[in-house]
Amino acid sequence: MLVIIDLELQLSMILARTVRKLHVYSQIVPNNVTKEQLEALEPKGILISGSPDPETSVDISGILDRRIFGLGIPIMGINCEIDGVPCARYTIGSPDEERAISDFLFQTCGFKKDWTTRNFIDSSIEEIKSKIGSGRAICGLSGGVDSSVASVLVQQAIGDRLTCIFVDTGLLRKGEADDVRRIFGEGFKMNLRMVDARARFLRALKGVIDPEKKRKRIGSEFIKVFEDEAAKLKGDTDFLVQGTLYSDVLESMADSGRGGSRVKSHHNVGGLPDTIQFELIEPLRYLFKDEVREVGKELGIPAHVLERHPFPGPGLGVRIVGEVTEESLEIAREANAIVEEEIHGAAGLYRELWQVFAVLLDVRSVGVSRGMRTYERPIVVRAINSRDGMTCDWAKLPYSVLERISSRITDEVQGVNRVVYDITPKPPGTVEWE
Repeated sequence: MLVIIDLELQLSMILARTVRKLHVYSQIVPNNVTKEQLEALEPKGILISGSPDPETSVDISGILDRRIFGLGIPIMGINCEIDGVPCARYTIGSPDEERAISDFLFQTCGFKKDWTTRNFIDSSIEEIKSKIGSGRAICGLSGGVDSSVASVLVQQAIGDRLTCIFVDTGLLRKGEADDVRRIFGEGFKMNLRMVDARARFLRALKGVIDPEKKRKRIGSEFIKVFEDEAAKLKGDTDFLVQGTLYSDVLESMADSGRGGSRVKSHHNVGGLPDTIQFELIEPLRYLFKDEVREVGKELGIPAHVLERHPFPGPGLGVRIVGEVTEESLEIAREANAIVEEEIHGAAGLYRELWQVFAVLLDVRSVGVSRGMRTYERPIVVRAINSRDGMTCDWAKLPYSVLERISSRITDEVQGVNRVVYDITPKPPGTVEWE
């Protein structure tokens, strides 16, 4: 592998992705990494990430373990300096930077282009087999990209010794439970448990209006349901599969106080408590999101699953302002389905957007339907463009698409007489309304 020593996480992640696009495996380590820790990784080369700005050089003199430079491994520093001597300086993403990295990888270090999706799958399957042995594992399958890819990968390694648990909270998108059953239960022949917990979640949310309380109630109830199901399997099941991504691991890095980062132990993927005593299997923990999608494609997971927009953990519970009831869930679910259908119907538009969805407000507005006065609730349509969800801008959807969305929702969704469009970026707004 190529090791990237992290002094600036933004640059480190860009470098890692640049190297992987050249079909070389890269891994980021904290800047307090020792000579012995690097030797254990057996890298063929080392990159040191400095500043994203070529005009600003990071002094690494008092940060790195100086013994690293005696390993006999090719080292390339980018936008940094040591003892006043500057290393290479490049504008990130620029052709010059990419050429320099390519030359370093293939001419200086002698790497081969052997980091491929197929190779990753094959090596992961062997690693999972070795770790689980003759044991059994469980996985919380949500139908999202990460849990779907992780579960199929583990299934290929241990077959029906994997049990996937799908919890129907009642807060899901239209047809989601049926989709999971059809694709994973019937298509992939998974050992799949479908848990109908809709009534439990409605009871837990009865009378709750505060957004934070809703999130906590939903999270707490999910853990209780999962614990109940896991307890039924605990006798001979020792492993828990989770869809941890590399971004999850990297974003859990904490400031070391030395201008860089150190890796914290990463236990809370999915928010499950320590009371669930399983050994973790995280086959995707060194992959970025786009790489996970490529793996899923190679594994035969349908494109509409892999390309689906992010969906909040609390589901429609945070897309309903006010109390969550059966009526409000039905309205929000139908409106969301119409929004997605119309965006999918506009050629290429769904792939261009980071997220698009509907929010149901807890207010009433006067309207007219079939010559009669109505006093019903409005739907807010939210569509955004973003690279990482940390910041975003509202998407300039074509008027024709907005017109169809508005017309369909007010015609087809009972209880709605008005549709408005959210044009707020983040910040000052957030992606979700709650």
